Amino acid sequence: MGNEAPSATSTTLAEVDYGAVQASPEFQRLRRTHRSFVFPVLGACLAWYFAYVLLASYAHDFMSTRVFGSVNVAMILGLAQVVTTFAVTMWYVHYANKRLDPLAEEIRDEIETGAFENEEAR
Repeated sequence: MGNEAPSATSTTLAEVDYGAVQASPEFQRLRRTHRSFVFPVLGACLAWYFAYVLLASYAHDFMSTRVFGSVNVAMILGLAQVVTTFAVTMWYVHYANKRLDPLAEEIRDEIETGAFENEEAR
């Protein structure tokens, strides 16, 4: 996927106008797609984390409620934090593979074919 050796005709890094790449509609679409996933998920994860911290700090009776045996609500919610981390990571990897990587590959292909060559390097 990204391990191919550059061809002899590909653009060298010094010849690329990175300002033009950044200003391109394709790159803006990639950033918009990335942000539309990351910011809402980050907000939800932070809210979940701070809810847990606040419950642990101020709702001692609730958090110490036994669910079964010596397992209480705090332990279950703490484990849920770890599970949430792994779930969100897997979700992001899937999202990146399906949505972000194809867009990034298109941009890389355009760079390698010389679509964003720096005028001064010619």
